[in-house]
Amino acid sequence: MFRGDPEHQGIYSGAGAPSFSRVKWKFRTDGRVKSSPVVAGGTLYIGSDDRNLYAIDAESGTLKWKFKTGSRVTSSPAVLKDVVYFGSFDGNFYAVDTNSGKQKWAFKTAGERRYAGKHLHGAAPDGETQPDPFDFFLSSPVVVNDAVYFGSGDGNVYALNPTDGAVKWKFHTGDVVHSSPAVSNGTVFIGVGTRISTRLTQARVKRDGGSRRVTIQRLITRSAFSLHPLS
Repeated sequence: MFRGDPEHQGIYSGAGAPSFSRVKWKFRTDGRVKSSPVVAGGTLYIGSDDRNLYAIDAESGTLKWKFKTGSRVTSSPAVLKDVVYFGSFDGNFYAVDTNSGKQKWAFKTAGERRYAGKHLHGAAPDGETQPDPFDFFLSSPVVVNDAVYFGSGDGNVYALNPTDGAVKWKFHTGDVVHSSPAVSNGTVFIGVGTRISTRLTQARVKRDGGSRRVTIQRLITRSAFSLHPLS
C-alpha cells in the first residue's frame, strides 16, 4: 500500500536493488501514470489515465491483466491477500481479484471532484473560486485488519468491509478528501481540503461499530488542508 504500511512510514522490508545500471524493462500504458506502483506476490499494480488498473509481472514487465474503469485511475492500490483495492475518478471504489483480474465488488461514492478555492497557488483573480490544477491524485486506500479506509471527493472518509464492500462507517468532513489515510494505534489520520486556508480542524471518531463521538479543535495554520484523526 501507499508508503509501505498503514502508518505511511515509508520503510520497506525488502533489501532493495543493490545497484542501478540499466533499464530492466518498461511497460507503456495509453495514458499518463500518476499513481505509485504497488508490488505484491511478484506482481506490480499501477493505475493510468487511460482508465485502467494494470497487473504486470514484476520480473519480466509483461502484462498479466488489466481492469477497465469509467475514468482515470490515480490512486495507489492496496493489496490484501488475493484482492487489490483502488479508486477511480468515475466515483467508484473497486476490489479486484489479483489472480483473474475480475471485479469482486464496487462501491459507489457520491462522486469525485477536484478541490476548489480562491487564489490557489497565487492564481488571479484573487476572488474567483477555481479548481486546483494540481489536485489530480485520488485517496490511496489503507487496509487494516477488517476494514479498508479511503477518502473521496464527496467529502467523506469511508471504512468498508474488505470482503463485500459494505459500509462499516463514514465520516463527512465538509470538503474534498484526496489524501491517503494513515492508521496508527487504532486511529485513522486523514488530510482534508478546506475553503478556509488558515484553519486546521481536528476530529475524533470511534472506529468500532459505526458509533461516533466527535470532538473538534481548531488550530491556526498557513496550510490549505485540514487534519481529521478518526479513532
